Amino acid sequence: MLKQFASLAAGLVATVAVWAAPTVEMTTSAGKITLELNAEKAPKTVEMFLKNARSGFYDDTIFHRVIPDFMIQGGGFSKAMEEKKVLTPALQNEADNGVANERGTIAMARTGDPHSARAQFFINLKDNAFLNHRAPTGQGWGYTVFGKVTSGMDVVDKIAKVPTGNAGPHQNVPTTPVLIQSVKIISDK
Repeated sequence: MLKQFASLAAGLVATVAVWAAPTVEMTTSAGKITLELNAEKAPKTVEMFLKNARSGFYDDTIFHRVIPDFMIQGGGFSKAMEEKKVLTPALQNEADNGVANERGTIAMARTGDPHSARAQFFINLKDNAFLNHRAPTGQGWGYTVFGKVTSGMDVVDKIAKVPTGNAGPHQNVPTTPVLIQSVKIISDK
């Protein structure tokens, strides 16, 4: 009986491992942040984020926009505030997936065009319901949440407290760069 239970338990663990969400570890100059990605609710966004991570696109970029009590944004600029050339195409917005912009979630940054997200992302510092999908219109599309912080929210909060200023036309830029050293895929299933 004990042997059967052990075999059943091992099978269940293996099954759960197969269905585990993709996980990445973001190493920053402020510490490590672990993110669990929601491929079920935002499949195209997760696929693109993982593609950028695999190619090393996020390595040596910075958190270039930090607004306390709102969000921290990164994934597109070098320490010199030069925008990286993005190789991935613009995405169809997946914000109508029912996942809310809540504290600790990661979402795609975009321009005023709701379907313009490509590489930059932000981590919500609080519940930001006004960023959620309301309607399939220019003003109502919202921002696609595609994962959540599972470890390192203390690092996110630390980044949120860094002094900021202006850098050319950009506002809320950390005066001392917060570097994203690497984004490593721990599991892509």
